[in-house]
Amino acid sequence: MTTAIGAPLDRVDGRPKVTGKARYSADVPMPDMAYACLVNSRIANGRVTGIDTSEAEEEAGVLAVLTHENLPRIASQPPLVPSLAGGPAPGETFFPMQDEVVHYGGQHIAMVVADTYERAQHAAALVRVSYEESPPVTTIEQGRDQAYEPDAIFAGFIPGRTERGDVRTGLSQADVQVEATYTYAGNNHNPIETSTTTARWDGDELVLHDATQGVNATQLTVAALLGLPLSKVRVKSQFVGGSFGGKAMIWHHPALAALAARKVGRPVKLALTREQMFTSCGHREVQEQKITLGAKDDGRLTALRHHKLSPTSPFDNWAEPSLNAAGQMYACPNYEGVYRLFRANTMTPTFMRAPGDATGMFSLECAMDELAERLGLDPLELRLRNFADVDPASGNPWSSNGLSECYERGAARFGWHDRDPRPGARREGNWLIGTGMAAACYPVTPPNTPQRARARLYADGSVVVQASTPEFGTGVATAMAQVAADALAVPVDRCRLEKGDTDFPQIAAAVASSGAGMISAAVHLAATALRDQLIAQAVADSTSPLHGANPADVVVRDGVMAAGSASESYADLLRRNLQPDAEAMGTWNPPPPDTPYGMATFGAQFAEVAVDPELGLIRVRRMTGAFAPGRVLNSKTVRSQLMGGMLWGLGQALLESNHMHPATGRWVNSSLGEYLVAVNADAPDVDIEIIEVEDGVVNPLGVKGVGEIGQVGANAAIANAVHHATGRRVRKMPITIEDII
Repeated sequence: MTTAIGAPLDRVDGRPKVTGKARYSADVPMPDMAYACLVNSRIANGRVTGIDTSEAEEEAGVLAVLTHENLPRIASQPPLVPSLAGGPAPGETFFPMQDEVVHYGGQHIAMVVADTYERAQHAAALVRVSYEESPPVTTIEQGRDQAYEPDAIFAGFIPGRTERGDVRTGLSQADVQVEATYTYAGNNHNPIETSTTTARWDGDELVLHDATQGVNATQLTVAALLGLPLSKVRVKSQFVGGSFGGKAMIWHHPALAALAARKVGRPVKLALTREQMFTSCGHREVQEQKITLGAKDDGRLTALRHHKLSPTSPFDNWAEPSLNAAGQMYACPNYEGVYRLFRANTMTPTFMRAPGDATGMFSLECAMDELAERLGLDPLELRLRNFADVDPASGNPWSSNGLSECYERGAARFGWHDRDPRPGARREGNWLIGTGMAAACYPVTPPNTPQRARARLYADGSVVVQASTPEFGTGVATAMAQVAADALAVPVDRCRLEKGDTDFPQIAAAVASSGAGMISAAVHLAATALRDQLIAQAVADSTSPLHGANPADVVVRDGVMAAGSASESYADLLRRNLQPDAEAMGTWNPPPPDTPYGMATFGAQFAEVAVDPELGLIRVRRMTGAFAPGRVLNSKTVRSQLMGGMLWGLGQALLESNHMHPATGRWVNSSLGEYLVAVNADAPDVDIEIIEVEDGVVNPLGVKGVGEIGQVGANAAIANAVHHATGRRVRKMPITIEDII
């Protein structure tokens, strides 16, 4: 009987985190610890012509200064593969300090190791570097003429062009067309914990404490870079202070920390500074998207053309997959999605929360709002008329949907149908009031490798589940205890998850909202296998009250197996047989890529804004989101995740922005003092409705995930509300004071 899954349980790691007992990668104490600091390039394109380390080396406490002249060469450069794929997952196919070439501003060009952090910082400032500089390519305008259409993006996993039907024919059949260009500032991850690695060698064995979304991804990547057997690399990561995608791929610092520790013969801690976080862990790229919609007078789409232009690094074809969910959202027979890239002096972009769909769905949903206005239709009605009964990209049925219920219940909770559709019609004092809505869609992306977990039940009745996944703020330890408790039919307070260690069964990096689904699948299968194993042992044991019972007739409640009037607890069975414990492995084989279903999570977003047209101020007053994420493991943590995503959508719509200086190729606001993020004072009332839909395809428990979907569409709902308030279309993110005045 299911009792734990779905319950709004408090997080088991809440108290350790708020009391300071939770230990992060920078908190691991080690005897004789040394500290590394990185020196970064001041230019964005050119080469190092000279590097003088003599003054730094003479400083007290300095143990080593490493540059391209003396840093050991890496054994091999693994290819660019998303961390969900289960192999090495370097953030870019470039490793620093292997030669004198500078590819982007902030590139690591030296590393100082000293006996204290302060001494390492001071010595790093004494490294003197001379350059031969060339003009950098940084902006879309600089790169537009050099743009090319790649065969594939996203490490080769997504085609550079996707088509169905004939867009030109579809546009010729349209009664109404909307064509618009949307521009997006660069975005940077800013988790509370900066990326940190503590490295220690035990002979030829390397132990890393790394702030990562996937310890196995770190293990595989560092082993490949350093030419080590996997058995000689162990990675631990108990707690991670936020990530948002910046710790999904494996950047340079874990391997650099290992090289430094080997050089000085003692443990080394390497923690990136806040400024280095802007140039060391990827980012959401600056981008331009052009979208063309064609529709009949009744609102039914005849064509959708969606093109994206963005910069990538000199070495990788990477772009956010901004066109994917947008191409699946509506029943449109004619579609063309094209990515265009240009080589720029930037590091390779990477995952950032709701990668691709936070921008691609903004373009689509703002264009849909404009189309609704042109047609004189309610924006919600337009979306209903284009509802996709099957996956438009493949023609396959959805594994589950729930979008129409999201529209209906979200609109009812928000009071959508009471709105006056006329822009600028509602005013309160100096404030213009507007409401807007948008659809949300995020693809379900299972890993392509088996996921494993181990379940162990002890003779005292307690349960431990082991999986390598770290905890980076999602509440995984709490939810997995609930999954194990239900599978074994024991009280949830008897269960705990041991996590964050490559010595535990392998789980891929929890990215793309895949974590809850894949980890719960492995935990559920492990705990279910253990339950079945114990039942089989009891019915085969001649001394058990259950001896001879049909295993199918045995039910378990609170750790007690029963068949008819006979019963025995798990603990009694083990104690009577002098077994200290029993364990079982669970292996989940994800659905293959050719599974004949469309798999996505859907939702609907609504927002109300107040705009002061004289001051250019925008205040989001309230937000409502309705989502269909499959099965919910913990309703409290799910609401928390969705609320966080919606508020990030607010920040992306109105605040978050970074730009490269076209002359220097450096980010111009690389600090939390200048890179604006939403704070408590910006947060409106947030109302969330969860529609659980049954899904028997995505994984055994039907969990589709919520980490990304909360952000998708929130920004578009706000932008559409700004138009409704003011009558002005703003086709960029973020929307600034200057756009309103």
